[in-house]
Amino acid sequence: SKIYSRVEFAGGRRNNGLTQSLVERVMHFSRQLDPFTHTIRACGPGEVTVILPYQARPGEEIQGMVSTRQETLRRSLIITPRRLVRDWAPQRFEDLTGDDFQVVMELQPEIVLFGSGGTLRWPDGALTAPLMARGIGVEVMDTAAACRTYNVLTADQRQVAAALLMI
Repeated sequence: SKIYSRVEFAGGRRNNGLTQSLVERVMHFSRQLDPFTHTIRACGPGEVTVILPYQARPGEEIQGMVSTRQETLRRSLIITPRRLVRDWAPQRFEDLTGDDFQVVMELQPEIVLFGSGGTLRWPDGALTAPLMARGIGVEVMDTAAACRTYNVLTADQRQVAAALLMI
């Protein structure tokens, strides 16, 4: 699958030739979609837009294009190809606890992408140690990078979970 990204600036175009700050821009992603997985469509300050998987009706044959639905979330979330946790408990980096990562572990991913918000911040090693003890990889990055990486790994059919704090 090919991944394409394009940056659109919230509130218009360039201001006096200078681009708006990272915090003010919204990044939209486009790619050849698997209509049966959760995909991240866009992420920006205070929101992540998710394309929801198509739900076939019993006995329905799928031919051609499949219409998709999307949802914009404004609270921390966990997303996997098959599950969406819409209101992950920590809303700020300082709120993280071991129980928050236990919720991620119960989804049984092979790798966890932790989006730490607008800047890269590493959680205390004790919080992620139970994941690594079970052989679950943990990658830490800012939330925008975690969104992009999630789509790439999902396209490669990896069992990934992205635990995302808002930018």
